[in-house]
Amino acid sequence: MPSETTTRQWRIRPALPRLKLLGAAGMFALGILLAEGDLLRPVFGALGAALLVGWAIRDLMAPVRLAVDPEGITVPAGWTGRRHLPWSAVANIRVLHRPGRGFGGPALEIDTSDSLHLFSRMDLGVDPEEVAEALAAARPEPPDPDRSGPTLR
Repeated sequence: MPSETTTRQWRIRPALPRLKLLGAAGMFALGILLAEGDLLRPVFGALGAALLVGWAIRDLMAPVRLAVDPEGITVPAGWTGRRHLPWSAVANIRVLHRPGRGFGGPALEIDTSDSLHLFSRMDLGVDPEEVAEALAAARPEPPDPDRSGPTLR
Protein backbone atom coordinates (compact mmCIF):
# COMPACT_ATOMS: atom_id res chain seq x y z
CA MET A 1 0.00 0.00 0.00
CA PRO A 2 1.37 3.47 -0.84
CA SER A 3 2.77 5.50 2.01
CA GLU A 4 1.54 8.80 0.62
CA THR A 5 -1.73 10.14 1.97
CA THR A 6 -1.77 13.15 -0.32
CA THR A 7 -3.75 13.66 -3.47
CA ARG A 8 -1.93 14.23 -6.74
CA GLN A 9 -3.74 16.13 -9.49
CA TRP A 10 -3.34 16.70 -13.20
CA ARG A 11 -4.96 19.71 -14.81
CA ILE A 12 -5.11 21.52 -18.09
CA ARG A 13 -2.48 24.16 -18.70
CA PRO A 14 -3.65 27.70 -17.84
CA ALA A 15 -2.89 28.89 -21.39
CA LEU A 16 -5.53 26.61 -22.92
CA PRO A 17 -8.64 28.54 -21.79
CA ARG A 18 -6.93 31.77 -22.83
CA LEU A 19 -6.32 30.38 -26.30
CA LYS A 20 -9.96 29.32 -26.54
CA LEU A 21 -11.11 32.81 -25.56
CA LEU A 22 -8.76 34.36 -28.13
CA GLY A 23 -10.08 31.94 -30.74
CA ALA A 24 -13.64 32.90 -29.84
CA ALA A 25 -12.84 36.59 -30.27
CA GLY A 26 -11.17 35.87 -33.61
CA MET A 27 -14.08 33.77 -34.82
CA PHE A 28 -16.58 36.48 -33.90
CA ALA A 29 -14.45 39.18 -35.55
CA LEU A 30 -14.10 37.12 -38.73
CA GLY A 31 -17.85 36.59 -38.84
CA ILE A 32 -18.39 40.35 -38.72
CA LEU A 33 -15.53 41.28 -41.05
CA LEU A 34 -16.53 38.77 -43.71
CA ALA A 35 -20.27 39.49 -43.49
CA GLU A 36 -20.51 41.69 -46.60
CA GLY A 37 -24.19 42.28 -45.95
CA ASP A 38 -24.91 38.59 -45.23
CA LEU A 39 -26.51 38.04 -41.82
CA LEU A 40 -25.61 34.34 -41.68
CA ARG A 41 -21.82 34.81 -41.39
CA PRO A 42 -21.91 36.93 -38.21
CA VAL A 43 -24.50 34.55 -36.71
CA PHE A 44 -22.30 31.53 -37.39
CA GLY A 45 -19.27 33.43 -36.08
CA ALA A 46 -21.17 34.29 -32.89
CA LEU A 47 -22.37 30.69 -32.44
CA GLY A 48 -18.86 29.30 -32.87
CA ALA A 49 -17.50 31.95 -30.50
CA ALA A 50 -20.17 31.09 -27.91
CA LEU A 51 -19.18 27.42 -28.05
CA LEU A 52 -15.52 28.27 -27.53
CA VAL A 53 -16.37 30.63 -24.66
CA GLY A 54 -18.45 27.90 -23.01
CA TRP A 55 -15.60 25.42 -23.41
CA ALA A 56 -13.14 27.94 -21.92
CA ILE A 57 -15.49 28.64 -18.99
CA ARG A 58 -15.68 24.91 -18.28
CA ASP A 59 -11.87 24.76 -18.29
CA LEU A 60 -11.70 27.68 -15.86
CA MET A 61 -14.36 26.23 -13.53
CA ALA A 62 -13.01 22.66 -13.50
CA PRO A 63 -9.34 22.68 -14.49
CA VAL A 64 -8.46 19.43 -12.69
CA ARG A 65 -9.03 16.51 -15.04
CA LEU A 66 -7.62 13.65 -12.98
CA ALA A 67 -6.68 13.13 -9.35
CA VAL A 68 -5.32 10.13 -7.46
CA ASP A 69 -5.22 9.28 -3.77
CA PRO A 70 -4.68 6.05 -1.83
CA GLU A 71 -8.39 5.16 -2.09
CA GLY A 72 -8.73 5.58 -5.87
CA ILE A 73 -8.95 8.10 -8.68
CA THR A 74 -11.22 11.06 -9.37
CA VAL A 75 -12.38 11.67 -12.93
CA PRO A 76 -14.66 14.29 -14.52
CA ALA A 77 -18.40 13.65 -14.45
CA GLY A 78 -20.67 15.89 -16.45
CA TRP A 79 -19.82 19.47 -17.24
CA THR A 80 -17.98 20.46 -14.03
CA GLY A 81 -18.63 17.54 -11.66
CA ARG A 82 -16.30 14.85 -10.43
CA ARG A 83 -16.65 11.15 -9.71
CA HIS A 84 -14.41 9.18 -7.36
CA LEU A 85 -13.62 5.64 -8.47
CA PRO A 86 -12.20 3.25 -5.88
CA TRP A 87 -9.21 1.19 -6.97
CA SER A 88 -11.39 -1.92 -6.98
CA ALA A 89 -13.48 -0.39 -9.80
CA VAL A 90 -10.48 0.35 -12.01
CA ALA A 91 -9.96 -2.60 -14.33
CA ASN A 92 -7.15 -1.30 -16.53
CA ILE A 93 -4.90 1.73 -16.98
CA ARG A 94 -2.91 2.01 -20.18
CA VAL A 95 -1.55 4.48 -22.69
CA LEU A 96 -2.83 4.29 -26.25
CA HIS A 97 -0.74 5.63 -29.10
CA ARG A 98 -3.15 6.96 -31.68
CA PRO A 99 -1.97 7.75 -35.19
CA GLY A 100 -3.39 10.78 -36.89
CA ARG A 101 -2.86 14.32 -37.98
CA GLY A 102 -3.60 16.93 -35.38
CA PHE A 103 -5.48 14.58 -33.05
CA GLY A 104 -2.90 11.81 -32.86
CA GLY A 105 -0.57 11.08 -30.01
CA PRO A 106 -0.65 9.25 -26.72
CA ALA A 107 -3.84 9.07 -24.65
CA LEU A 108 -4.31 7.74 -21.14
CA GLU A 109 -7.13 5.21 -20.95
CA ILE A 110 -8.73 4.32 -17.62
CA ASP A 111 -11.14 1.42 -17.98
CA THR A 112 -13.73 0.50 -15.37
CA SER A 113 -16.41 -2.12 -15.70
CA ASP A 114 -19.01 0.52 -16.60
CA SER A 115 -17.10 3.45 -18.13
CA LEU A 116 -14.06 4.40 -20.16
CA HIS A 117 -12.11 7.61 -19.49
CA LEU A 118 -9.66 9.01 -22.05
CA PHE A 119 -7.19 11.82 -21.31
CA SER A 120 -4.85 13.53 -23.75
CA ARG A 121 -1.75 15.57 -23.07
CA MET A 122 -3.96 18.67 -23.31
CA ASP A 123 -6.22 17.33 -20.54
CA LEU A 124 -3.40 16.36 -18.21
CA GLY A 125 -0.83 19.07 -18.86
CA VAL A 126 1.92 16.42 -19.02
CA ASP A 127 2.76 13.29 -21.00
CA PRO A 128 0.15 10.53 -20.45
CA GLU A 129 3.00 8.00 -19.98
CA GLU A 130 4.14 9.95 -16.91
CA VAL A 131 0.62 9.94 -15.46
CA ALA A 132 0.20 6.21 -16.12
CA GLU A 133 3.42 5.55 -14.19
CA ALA A 134 2.23 7.71 -11.29
CA LEU A 135 -1.13 5.91 -11.21
CA ALA A 136 0.59 2.52 -11.25
CA ALA A 137 2.80 3.60 -8.35
CA ALA A 138 -0.18 4.88 -6.37
CA ARG A 139 -2.32 1.80 -6.94
CA PRO A 140 -2.20 -0.65 -4.04
CA GLU A 141 -1.10 -4.18 -4.77
CA PRO A 142 -4.02 -6.61 -5.11
CA PRO A 143 -4.10 -9.36 -2.51
CA ASP A 144 -2.24 -12.48 -3.58
CA PRO A 145 -4.69 -15.41 -3.71
CA ASP A 146 -1.84 -17.86 -3.02
CA ARG A 147 -1.04 -16.11 0.27
CA SER A 148 -4.51 -15.53 1.67
CA GLY A 149 -3.50 -16.28 5.24
CA PRO A 150 -2.22 -19.04 7.44
CA THR A 151 -3.07 -22.55 6.42
CA LEU A 152 -4.29 -24.98 9.05
CA ARG A 153 -3.23 -28.62 8.69
